[in-house]
Amino acid sequence: MRILSIQSSVSYGHVGNSAAVFPLQRMGHEVMPVYTVVFSNHTGYGSWGGPLLTGDNVRDIVRGIDDRGGLNDVKLVLSGYQGGNDIGDAILDAVALVKQRNPEAIYACDPVLGSASSGCFVAPEVQSLIRDRVVPQADLITPNQFELGFITGTDPLTLEDTLAAVDQVRAQGPKTVLVTSVMRPDRPEGTIEMLAVNSDGAWIVQTPHLPFKANGSGDVTTALFATLLRESDDLAGALARTAASVFELLENTLNSGERELQLIESQDAYVQPKHHFEVRQVR
Repeated sequence: MRILSIQSSVSYGHVGNSAAVFPLQRMGHEVMPVYTVVFSNHTGYGSWGGPLLTGDNVRDIVRGIDDRGGLNDVKLVLSGYQGGNDIGDAILDAVALVKQRNPEAIYACDPVLGSASSGCFVAPEVQSLIRDRVVPQADLITPNQFELGFITGTDPLTLEDTLAAVDQVRAQGPKTVLVTSVMRPDRPEGTIEMLAVNSDGAWIVQTPHLPFKANGSGDVTTALFATLLRESDDLAGALARTAASVFELLENTLNSGERELQLIESQDAYVQPKHHFEVRQVR
């Protein structure tokens, strides 16, 4: 399957395309990365080097791919963090062009806005961009529970709250929603969940909650889930496989004692994960 992934790039560590591309290639997919920034490392370190690309840069690259006929068989477009309207507009233009070339293509967006622990960490311009313009154009979105609440103007805590918020955002455009980092109050201690919903129903998967933050894990989660779902059209199966692969990646990273994702060392997890977690239908 051919995938167009428009995300950031770092030389040291793994976030954005530097997290998403390799697992998909290891699974056997043809990934065309388009970079929105080219940095030495992710900004969580406090300092970095390298340039921001402009929306016109992104358009030029996508146009060049199109000139080679490279968009004709793209089945999936991925995007993650969007730094502002300039890049956001370029991504939406790319999505429109891909769908013009192949109407069966889908757009999967990770609407990066913040987290429950840190709150919203993007500029007001980006908040409006994601909520009002990007989400309605996406076929699949992968917000965490905080981002789902921000997009919908709700505060989902219980499973019922979260399902209601998903229904609200699905009415805006996205057919499929994967909610990551679901932390409902009545879950067993030491666990965390993901919830996937489309027109076929809603499924939840629970894994142990590993006690650390790993930059780039959301980028891997979105890439794996969107690709597995696009391949199989099996929501429950894509959820189960994504949970198993990402948990193994995070477990390996925690055990390594390293700050950065052990992305390469965990390569077998993307094709044959060791773990299996039960997926339960909740609607």
